[in-house]
Amino acid sequence: MLRLALVQMAPEDGHPDRNERRVERLVREAAQHRPKPDIIVLPELWNTGYVPEKAAELADPDGRRTRERMSSLARECGIRLVAGSVAERLGDGRIVNAAYLFDEKGRTVGRYEKIHLFRPGGEHRHFAAGGRADVFSLGGVPVAVIVCYDLRFPELCRRLALQGTRVVFVPAAWPASRAAHWRLLLAARAVENQLFVAGCNRTGRVGNTAFAGGSAVFGPWGEAVAEAGDEECVVFAEIWLDRIEEARAAIPVWDDRRPDVY
Repeated sequence: MLRLALVQMAPEDGHPDRNERRVERLVREAAQHRPKPDIIVLPELWNTGYVPEKAAELADPDGRRTRERMSSLARECGIRLVAGSVAERLGDGRIVNAAYLFDEKGRTVGRYEKIHLFRPGGEHRHFAAGGRADVFSLGGVPVAVIVCYDLRFPELCRRLALQGTRVVFVPAAWPASRAAHWRLLLAARAVENQLFVAGCNRTGRVGNTAFAGGSAVFGPWGEAVAEAGDEECVVFAEIWLDRIEEARAAIPVWDDRRPDVY
């Protein structure tokens, strides 16, 4: 059994220093919850807020600041941390939307760069797209991270499931105008791949855009294990990984696939 905590917050857009201090406080508070969570999850672009046009100005050089502070936080709290995603400037000058995973000793166990950039929001003009998706071991559990718009591409989650992923984490900055899509897609990715999907969305506003919140965990039967409204909060959930094998035994999708045809 795994205990998850999803930190649904409204970042102060354009203020990395304030957001870092706030995240440290929120993670410490979540880690004090009893029973204590095994894994704490943050939303997309929590360090800068969702301001793609300011990404070059605000990005963390080589992710150093993020790694140092989040590594220290995971170690201090004795928790595994899916540290959402942050705007990061690579050594070659490219800006990426990068997610990090840390174990309870503060070691970096995974890193992912958002593959699908949301063109209607202009992300392709300010970020470089990632080029790989991996499965990581977090406390001995095979997990993966995808970011926001990635959720709309079922091929990505299917590939990760084929590689053995048991939990897919989805940090996001998903707008309220498409909140129904968010919930539907989280459930769809969970039920079609017969695994757990944990979506941690931001809330609040940027200009005229309101964000949906609705952070949630869905199980292999498509059931909502835990779900938030649109307010700032922490969503706590307990998941039993043996339900994955139960679902796959009851409905043998994996045995009945026809990759020879499609």
